[in-house]
Amino acid sequence: MHSVRPFLLLDVDGPLNPYAAKPERRPAGYTTHRMRPEGWDDPRLRPLRVWLNPDHGPALLALPYDLVWATTWRHEANAWIAPRLGLPPLPVVDWPELHSAARDDGVHWKTRRLVEWAAGRAFAWVDDEIGDADRAFVAAHRSGPALLHRVDPRIGLLPGDFAALAAWARRAPG
Repeated sequence: MHSVRPFLLLDVDGPLNPYAAKPERRPAGYTTHRMRPEGWDDPRLRPLRVWLNPDHGPALLALPYDLVWATTWRHEANAWIAPRLGLPPLPVVDWPELHSAARDDGVHWKTRRLVEWAAGRAFAWVDDEIGDADRAFVAAHRSGPALLHRVDPRIGLLPGDFAALAAWARRAPG
């Protein structure tokens, strides 16, 4: 058994909120929520539509990880997302800059910060924007175990994703 559990770095939009699904085709098991996080609090704007699956909260809590928000929702994920999934308030990766300028190397703007933030501790990162450049960057700049798990933003997390995350955590050295 691990002495220290790995982090599970969670994005919201894509893995938990399958925002790219067709608007008229909410995925099975999801419920619709209307939210006004920062930037959406202008009453002239329609509330943000977010689809969440209430089964994801217990499934995430059952995984052998320390859960952490790694999302542009930042601390607002604890106010808007966590309660609807039955999650406690989670730690948050703070971004010095949101959506920092694209680089020629194709590495996602979150990748460098997540490697730095994890500080050598094993982690799995769940996001819909992970690519080959991110995998190469993590392999080259990190000595500890890391899993970069891409989720299709049209369907969100599926049972197979939870199984893959659980299997990796069991194999990851602590």
